[in-house]
Amino acid sequence: MASTPMDIDHPEFSSVSNGSTLNIQRTLGGNAPVSNLTDVISTFRPTKLFRREDIKEGRPQPYILSLDYDDEGQLLMTSSSDETLQIYNVKEGRYDKTLLSKKYGVKLAKFTHTSSSIIYASTKQNDAIRYLATHDNSFIRYFEGHEAPVTCLAVHPGSDNFISCSRDNTVRLWDTQTKNCQGQLFLNNPSLAAYDPSGTVFAIGCPSSGTVLLYDARNYDKAPFATVDIIEQCRRLDSQCLVKGWTKLEFSNDGKSLLVGTQGNGHFLLDAFEGTLKAYLRKPMGGTRRTASGEASAAGAQSGSSGIESSGECCFAPDGRYVLSGSKKDVLVWDTLKSAGESKVLEPTWTLPDKREAAVLAFNPRYNFFASGDQELLFWLPDPHA
Repeated sequence: MASTPMDIDHPEFSSVSNGSTLNIQRTLGGNAPVSNLTDVISTFRPTKLFRREDIKEGRPQPYILSLDYDDEGQLLMTSSSDETLQIYNVKEGRYDKTLLSKKYGVKLAKFTHTSSSIIYASTKQNDAIRYLATHDNSFIRYFEGHEAPVTCLAVHPGSDNFISCSRDNTVRLWDTQTKNCQGQLFLNNPSLAAYDPSGTVFAIGCPSSGTVLLYDARNYDKAPFATVDIIEQCRRLDSQCLVKGWTKLEFSNDGKSLLVGTQGNGHFLLDAFEGTLKAYLRKPMGGTRRTASGEASAAGAQSGSSGIESSGECCFAPDGRYVLSGSKKDVLVWDTLKSAGESKVLEPTWTLPDKREAAVLAFNPRYNFFASGDQELLFWLPDPHA
Protein backbone atom coordinates (compact mmCIF):
# COMPACT_ATOMS: atom_id res chain seq x y z
CA MET A 1 0.00 0.00 0.00
CA ALA A 2 1.39 3.40 -0.92
CA SER A 3 2.11 5.72 1.96
CA THR A 4 1.30 9.40 2.24
CA PRO A 5 4.26 11.60 3.20
CA MET A 6 3.58 13.41 6.44
CA ASP A 7 3.92 17.16 6.65
CA ILE A 8 5.54 18.37 9.86
CA ASP A 9 4.26 21.75 10.93
CA HIS A 10 7.15 24.13 11.46
CA PRO A 11 6.81 27.90 11.08
CA GLU A 12 9.51 27.91 8.43
CA PHE A 13 8.06 24.92 6.56
CA SER A 14 4.34 24.38 6.23
CA SER A 15 3.14 23.71 2.72
CA VAL A 16 -0.45 23.46 3.88
CA SER A 17 -0.58 26.89 5.47
CA ASN A 18 0.74 28.55 2.31
CA GLY A 19 -2.58 28.46 0.52
CA SER A 20 -3.37 24.82 -0.15
CA THR A 21 -5.71 22.82 2.04
CA LEU A 22 -5.76 19.25 3.26
CA ASN A 23 -7.83 16.92 1.09
CA ILE A 24 -10.56 16.45 3.67
CA GLN A 25 -13.92 15.04 2.59
CA ARG A 26 -17.26 15.22 4.32
CA THR A 27 -18.92 12.23 5.88
CA LEU A 28 -22.28 13.91 6.42
CA GLY A 29 -24.31 16.18 4.14
CA GLY A 30 -23.19 19.42 2.55
CA ASN A 31 -22.08 20.07 -1.01
CA ALA A 32 -18.53 18.86 -0.49
CA PRO A 33 -17.48 15.52 -2.04
CA VAL A 34 -18.74 12.64 0.05
CA SER A 35 -16.69 9.54 0.71
CA ASN A 36 -18.33 6.54 2.31
CA LEU A 37 -16.39 5.91 5.52
CA THR A 38 -16.59 2.17 4.94
CA ASP A 39 -14.58 2.60 1.73
CA VAL A 40 -11.72 4.46 3.38
CA ILE A 41 -11.65 3.53 7.07
CA SER A 42 -8.78 1.07 6.62
CA THR A 43 -6.65 3.59 4.69
CA PHE A 44 -6.29 6.36 7.28
CA ARG A 45 -2.69 7.44 7.75
CA PRO A 46 -1.01 10.18 9.81
CA THR A 47 -0.80 13.09 7.38
CA LYS A 48 0.31 16.08 9.41
CA LEU A 49 2.18 16.39 12.69
CA PHE A 50 2.07 19.47 14.91
CA ARG A 51 4.91 20.04 17.34
CA ARG A 52 4.68 22.96 19.74
CA GLU A 53 7.24 25.53 18.60
CA ASP A 54 6.65 27.85 21.57
CA ILE A 55 8.33 25.41 23.98
CA LYS A 56 11.85 26.54 24.87
CA GLU A 57 14.70 24.33 23.75
CA GLY A 58 15.59 21.69 26.30
CA ARG A 59 12.15 21.69 27.91
CA PRO A 60 9.87 18.68 27.34
CA GLN A 61 6.84 18.97 25.11
CA PRO A 62 3.66 19.25 27.21
CA TYR A 63 1.06 16.49 27.20
CA ILE A 64 -2.20 16.89 25.32
CA LEU A 65 -4.99 16.33 27.85
CA SER A 66 -8.10 16.61 25.66
CA LEU A 67 -9.34 16.93 22.08
CA ASP A 68 -12.64 18.41 20.89
CA TYR A 69 -14.21 19.73 17.66
CA ASP A 70 -16.71 22.49 17.10
CA ASP A 71 -20.14 21.49 15.72
CA GLU A 72 -19.12 22.07 12.09
CA GLY A 73 -15.90 20.10 12.41
CA GLN A 74 -13.91 23.09 11.20
CA LEU A 75 -11.96 23.67 14.42
CA LEU A 76 -10.05 21.30 16.69
CA MET A 77 -9.12 22.31 20.23
CA THR A 78 -6.60 20.76 22.58
CA SER A 79 -5.94 21.45 26.24
CA SER A 80 -2.42 20.78 27.44
CA SER A 81 -0.50 20.10 30.64
CA ASP A 82 1.29 23.47 30.38
CA GLU A 83 -2.04 25.22 31.07
CA THR A 84 -2.69 26.30 27.49
CA LEU A 85 -5.39 25.75 24.90
CA GLN A 86 -4.46 25.32 21.24
CA ILE A 87 -6.95 25.79 18.39
CA TYR A 88 -6.35 24.36 14.91
CA ASN A 89 -8.12 24.89 11.59
CA VAL A 90 -9.00 21.40 10.37
CA LYS A 91 -9.91 22.22 6.77
CA GLU A 92 -6.76 24.22 6.19
CA GLY A 93 -4.59 21.90 8.23
CA ARG A 94 -2.97 24.65 10.27
CA TYR A 95 -2.43 25.89 13.80
CA ASP A 96 -4.66 28.88 14.55
CA LYS A 97 -3.98 30.25 18.03
CA THR A 98 -3.04 29.65 21.66
CA LEU A 99 -5.06 30.68 24.72
CA LEU A 100 -3.50 30.77 28.19
CA SER A 101 -5.07 29.68 31.48
CA LYS A 102 -2.05 29.95 33.77
CA LYS A 103 -4.03 31.17 36.78
CA TYR A 104 -6.58 28.34 36.87
CA GLY A 105 -5.05 25.59 34.74
CA VAL A 106 -7.09 23.79 32.10
CA LYS A 107 -8.36 20.33 31.18
CA LEU A 108 -11.43 18.72 29.54
CA ALA A 109 -11.95 21.68 27.18
CA LYS A 110 -15.17 21.48 25.15
CA PHE A 111 -16.74 23.68 22.51
CA THR A 112 -20.26 24.90 23.17
CA HIS A 113 -22.60 25.15 20.17
CA THR A 114 -20.96 28.46 19.34
CA SER A 115 -17.47 27.87 17.99
CA SER A 116 -16.18 31.04 19.65
CA SER A 117 -17.06 29.95 23.19
CA ILE A 118 -15.79 27.00 25.22
CA ILE A 119 -16.03 25.45 28.68
CA TYR A 120 -13.24 23.76 30.59
CA ALA A 121 -12.37 22.43 34.02
CA SER A 122 -9.81 24.04 36.33
CA THR A 123 -6.74 22.25 37.66
CA LYS A 124 -5.75 24.72 40.38
CA GLN A 125 -7.06 27.58 42.59
CA ASN A 126 -10.48 25.91 42.81
CA ASP A 127 -12.66 23.37 41.01
CA ALA A 128 -14.85 25.78 39.06
CA ILE A 129 -15.76 25.24 35.42
CA ARG A 130 -14.92 28.22 33.23
CA TYR A 131 -16.86 29.60 30.25
CA LEU A 132 -14.52 31.43 27.89
CA ALA A 133 -14.91 33.53 24.74
CA THR A 134 -12.05 32.47 22.48
CA HIS A 135 -12.03 35.56 20.24
CA ASP A 136 -10.69 37.77 23.03
CA ASN A 137 -9.76 35.20 25.73
CA SER A 138 -12.26 36.70 28.19
CA PHE A 139 -14.36 34.79 30.72
CA ILE A 140 -18.13 34.89 30.23
CA ARG A 141 -18.88 33.28 33.60
CA TYR A 142 -17.74 30.68 36.14
CA PHE A 143 -19.76 27.63 37.14
CA GLU A 144 -18.94 27.10 40.81
CA GLY A 145 -20.04 24.41 43.25
CA HIS A 146 -17.79 21.37 42.87
CA GLU A 147 -15.52 20.80 45.86
CA ALA A 148 -13.10 18.37 44.23
CA PRO A 149 -11.57 18.01 40.74
CA VAL A 150 -13.95 17.69 37.81
CA THR A 151 -13.46 14.40 35.94
CA CYS A 152 -15.77 14.81 32.93
CA LEU A 153 -17.74 17.42 30.98
CA ALA A 154 -20.51 16.39 28.55
CA VAL A 155 -22.28 18.96 26.35
CA HIS A 156 -25.94 18.43 25.38
CA PRO A 157 -26.16 17.71 21.60
CA GLY A 158 -28.81 20.33 20.92
CA SER A 159 -29.00 22.89 23.72
CA ASP A 160 -26.88 25.06 26.01
CA ASN A 161 -26.94 22.48 28.81
CA PHE A 162 -23.99 20.43 30.00
CA ILE A 163 -23.14 17.89 32.70
CA SER A 164 -20.13 17.79 35.00
CA CYS A 165 -18.86 14.89 37.10
CA SER A 166 -16.53 15.36 40.05
CA ARG A 167 -14.51 13.48 42.63
CA ASP A 168 -16.73 15.17 45.23
CA ASN A 169 -19.26 12.39 44.40
CA THR A 170 -21.68 14.70 42.65
CA VAL A 171 -22.98 15.18 39.13
CA ARG A 172 -24.15 18.70 38.32
CA LEU A 173 -26.37 19.84 35.46
CA TRP A 174 -25.83 23.32 34.07
CA ASP A 175 -27.19 25.82 31.56
CA THR A 176 -24.47 28.05 30.07
CA GLN A 177 -26.86 31.01 30.28
CA THR A 178 -26.76 31.09 34.08
CA LYS A 179 -24.06 30.55 36.70
CA ASN A 180 -26.42 28.60 38.94
CA CYS A 181 -26.46 24.81 38.89
CA GLN A 182 -29.75 23.50 37.46
CA GLY A 183 -29.65 20.15 39.24
CA GLN A 184 -27.47 17.82 41.26
CA LEU A 185 -27.09 14.06 41.73
CA PHE A 186 -25.26 12.50 44.67
CA LEU A 187 -23.56 9.31 43.49
CA ASN A 188 -20.62 7.13 44.44
CA ASN A 189 -17.63 7.91 42.22
CA PRO A 190 -19.44 9.36 39.15
CA SER A 191 -16.42 9.70 36.86
CA LEU A 192 -17.90 9.84 33.34
CA ALA A 193 -20.99 11.25 31.61
CA ALA A 194 -22.48 11.10 28.11
CA TYR A 195 -25.66 12.27 26.40
CA ASP A 196 -27.39 10.04 23.87
CA PRO A 197 -27.67 11.65 20.38
CA SER A 198 -31.24 12.81 21.00
CA GLY A 199 -30.31 14.54 24.25
CA THR A 200 -33.23 12.91 26.05
CA VAL A 201 -31.09 10.40 27.95
CA PHE A 202 -27.78 10.75 29.72
CA ALA A 203 -25.51 8.08 31.16
CA ILE A 204 -23.27 8.33 34.21
CA GLY A 205 -20.37 5.91 34.64
CA CYS A 206 -19.59 4.96 38.25
CA PRO A 207 -16.50 2.71 38.10
CA SER A 208 -16.20 1.87 41.80
CA SER A 209 -19.64 0.24 41.75
CA GLY A 210 -19.15 -1.18 38.25
CA THR A 211 -22.33 0.44 36.93
CA VAL A 212 -23.52 2.81 34.22
CA LEU A 213 -26.71 4.65 35.22
CA LEU A 214 -29.18 5.83 32.57
CA TYR A 215 -31.36 8.87 33.33
CA ASP A 216 -34.25 10.59 31.61
CA ALA A 217 -32.80 14.08 31.03
CA ARG A 218 -36.17 15.69 31.76
CA ASN A 219 -36.69 13.72 34.98
CA TYR A 220 -33.16 13.31 36.28
CA ASP A 221 -34.33 13.90 39.86
CA LYS A 222 -36.03 10.51 39.66
CA ALA A 223 -34.08 7.27 40.00
CA PRO A 224 -32.23 6.06 36.90
CA PHE A 225 -34.60 4.21 34.57
CA ALA A 226 -31.93 1.59 33.84
CA THR A 227 -28.66 0.37 35.33
CA VAL A 228 -26.00 -1.39 33.27
CA ASP A 229 -24.09 -3.85 35.45
CA ILE A 230 -20.58 -3.95 34.01
CA ILE A 231 -19.44 -6.46 36.64
CA GLU A 232 -22.16 -8.93 35.70
CA GLN A 233 -21.83 -8.43 31.94
CA CYS A 234 -18.05 -8.37 31.63
CA ARG A 235 -16.51 -10.22 34.59
CA ARG A 236 -15.34 -13.24 32.59
CA LEU A 237 -13.59 -11.06 29.99
CA ASP A 238 -11.68 -8.46 31.97
CA SER A 239 -11.47 -8.72 35.73
CA GLN A 240 -8.98 -5.83 35.92
CA CYS A 241 -11.25 -3.01 34.68
CA LEU A 242 -14.65 -3.87 36.12
CA VAL A 243 -14.50 -1.28 38.93
CA LYS A 244 -11.61 0.96 37.89
CA GLY A 245 -9.65 2.12 34.88
CA TRP A 246 -12.56 3.58 32.87
CA THR A 247 -11.44 6.18 30.35
CA LYS A 248 -14.46 7.02 28.19
CA LEU A 249 -18.26 6.83 28.04
CA GLU A 250 -19.97 7.47 24.69
CA PHE A 251 -23.16 6.68 22.79
CA SER A 252 -23.03 5.86 19.09
CA ASN A 253 -24.70 8.38 16.77
CA ASP A 254 -27.59 5.98 16.12
CA GLY A 255 -28.15 5.65 19.87
CA LYS A 256 -27.99 1.86 19.74
CA SER A 257 -24.60 1.27 21.32
CA LEU A 258 -22.75 2.46 24.39
CA LEU A 259 -18.96 2.39 24.64
CA VAL A 260 -17.14 2.08 27.96
CA GLY A 261 -13.45 2.66 27.29
CA THR A 262 -10.87 1.22 29.67
CA GLN A 263 -7.13 1.43 30.16
CA GLY A 264 -6.95 -2.37 30.30
CA ASN A 265 -6.78 -4.96 27.53
CA GLY A 266 -10.06 -4.02 25.88
CA HIS A 267 -13.12 -1.76 25.73
CA PHE A 268 -16.71 -2.77 26.52
CA LEU A 269 -19.29 -2.31 23.72
CA LEU A 270 -22.81 -2.48 25.13
CA ASP A 271 -26.34 -2.52 23.76
CA ALA A 272 -27.69 0.88 24.85
CA PHE A 273 -31.27 -0.42 25.15
CA GLU A 274 -30.72 -3.85 26.70
CA GLY A 275 -27.63 -3.02 28.74
CA THR A 276 -26.03 -6.26 27.56
CA LEU A 277 -22.49 -6.77 26.31
CA LYS A 278 -22.28 -6.82 22.51
CA ALA A 279 -18.52 -7.23 22.28
CA TYR A 280 -15.27 -6.94 24.18
CA LEU A 281 -13.00 -4.92 21.89
CA ARG A 282 -9.63 -6.47 22.60
CA LYS A 283 -6.46 -4.39 22.47
CA PRO A 284 -3.55 -6.74 21.74
CA MET A 285 -0.98 -4.39 23.30
CA GLY A 286 -3.13 -3.18 26.19
CA GLY A 287 -3.96 0.42 27.01
CA THR A 288 -2.08 3.70 26.92
CA ARG A 289 -0.03 5.03 29.81
CA ARG A 290 -2.61 7.67 30.74
CA THR A 291 -4.50 7.65 34.02
CA ALA A 292 -8.17 6.70 33.95
CA SER A 293 -10.87 9.30 34.52
CA GLY A 294 -11.05 10.43 38.14
CA GLU A 295 -8.00 8.40 39.17
CA ALA A 296 -5.23 10.95 38.69
CA SER A 297 -3.24 11.83 41.78
CA ALA A 298 -0.68 14.49 42.49
CA ALA A 299 1.89 11.78 43.09
CA GLY A 300 1.16 10.17 39.74
CA ALA A 301 1.41 13.48 37.94
CA GLN A 302 4.88 14.02 39.38
CA SER A 303 6.13 10.62 38.27
CA GLY A 304 5.60 11.03 34.52
CA SER A 305 2.99 10.29 31.91
CA SER A 306 1.31 7.58 34.00
CA GLY A 307 -0.27 10.32 36.09
CA ILE A 308 -1.46 12.41 33.14
CA GLU A 309 -5.19 12.61 32.47
CA SER A 310 -6.93 12.24 29.12
CA SER A 311 -10.32 13.01 27.62
CA GLY A 312 -10.30 9.47 26.25
CA GLU A 313 -8.36 7.39 23.74
CA CYS A 314 -11.36 5.71 22.09
CA CYS A 315 -14.52 6.82 20.28
CA PHE A 316 -17.13 5.89 17.71
CA ALA A 317 -16.79 7.07 14.15
CA PRO A 318 -19.74 9.29 13.11
CA ASP A 319 -21.54 6.40 11.38
CA GLY A 320 -21.73 4.44 14.65
CA ARG A 321 -20.34 1.34 12.98
CA TYR A 322 -16.64 1.68 13.74
CA VAL A 323 -14.82 2.15 17.03
CA LEU A 324 -11.31 3.60 17.04
CA SER A 325 -8.80 3.41 19.87
CA GLY A 326 -5.34 4.64 20.55
CA SER A 327 -2.72 2.42 22.13
CA LYS A 328 0.99 2.55 22.97
CA LYS A 329 1.56 2.49 19.23
CA ASP A 330 -0.81 2.32 16.25
CA VAL A 331 -4.53 3.12 16.13
CA LEU A 332 -6.95 0.19 16.32
CA VAL A 333 -10.27 -0.01 14.44
CA TRP A 334 -13.12 -2.44 15.10
CA ASP A 335 -16.05 -3.03 12.75
CA THR A 336 -18.87 -3.50 15.25
CA LEU A 337 -21.05 -5.23 12.63
CA LYS A 338 -18.67 -8.18 12.73
CA SER A 339 -19.84 -11.02 14.93
CA ALA A 340 -17.94 -11.48 18.18
CA GLY A 341 -19.30 -15.03 18.45
CA GLU A 342 -20.00 -16.77 21.71
CA SER A 343 -16.75 -15.54 23.25
CA LYS A 344 -17.86 -11.90 22.77
CA VAL A 345 -14.22 -11.04 22.05
CA LEU A 346 -13.73 -8.92 18.93
CA GLU A 347 -10.20 -8.48 17.64
CA PRO A 348 -9.24 -5.27 15.79
CA THR A 349 -10.46 -5.33 12.19
CA TRP A 350 -7.64 -3.02 11.11
CA THR A 351 -4.48 -1.63 12.65
CA LEU A 352 -3.54 1.83 11.38
CA PRO A 353 0.25 2.02 11.72
CA ASP A 354 2.07 4.71 13.66
CA LYS A 355 4.98 4.43 16.08
CA ARG A 356 3.70 7.13 18.44
CA GLU A 357 1.41 6.59 21.41
CA ALA A 358 -2.17 7.74 20.72
CA ALA A 359 -3.13 8.68 24.28
CA VAL A 360 -6.01 10.95 23.22
CA LEU A 361 -8.11 10.44 20.09
CA ALA A 362 -11.22 12.05 18.60
CA PHE A 363 -13.03 11.60 15.28
CA ASN A 364 -14.34 14.66 13.46
CA PRO A 365 -18.17 14.90 13.52
CA ARG A 366 -18.42 16.11 9.89
CA TYR A 367 -15.37 14.98 7.95
CA ASN A 368 -13.40 11.83 7.21
CA PHE A 369 -10.72 12.96 9.62
CA PHE A 370 -9.52 12.13 13.09
CA ALA A 371 -6.78 13.40 15.37
CA SER A 372 -4.64 11.70 17.98
CA GLY A 373 -1.91 12.83 20.29
CA ASP A 374 0.30 12.42 23.30
CA GLN A 375 2.91 15.17 23.29
CA GLU A 376 2.48 15.91 19.59
CA LEU A 377 -0.75 16.27 17.64
CA LEU A 378 -1.41 14.11 14.58
CA PHE A 379 -3.98 14.70 11.83
CA TRP A 380 -5.14 11.46 10.14
CA LEU A 381 -6.66 11.31 6.65
CA PRO A 382 -7.50 8.51 4.18
CA ASP A 383 -4.56 7.74 1.92
CA PRO A 384 -5.66 8.87 -1.59
CA HIS A 385 -3.24 6.34 -3.14
CA ALA A 386 -4.50 3.32 -1.20
